[in-house]
Amino acid sequence: MRPNRFGIPEPSARGRHLTPSQAIDLIIMPLVGFDERCNRVGMGGGYYDRTLAFLRRPKRWRHPRLIGVAHECQRLERIEPRAWDIPLDAVATESSLYTPRRRKEIDSKGALI
Repeated sequence: MRPNRFGIPEPSARGRHLTPSQAIDLIIMPLVGFDERCNRVGMGGGYYDRTLAFLRRPKRWRHPRLIGVAHECQRLERIEPRAWDIPLDAVATESSLYTPRRRKEIDSKGALI
């Protein structure tokens, strides 16, 4: 690991030493915003969507699973996805677990309702 331009440690490996995205089982990412359909708003650089563009191709890809983490106050009414946007498999907040199919509530003990 080495500090990047913001002082945040990041892997120093480059090129062939990096693990391909298709080989990763799970990606957990912080979000700027999201909606109940698991569309996301990121930082606007497009890195996430370019890196995971292979997921838009025929449904043979099952990995990685994509989970967003946010605060409930970051939930937006509706996000209109663009053609290049990659949706999430789920979004976890302090009070709910959202999936594209339906919203699941979590009670105070952490059990799904």
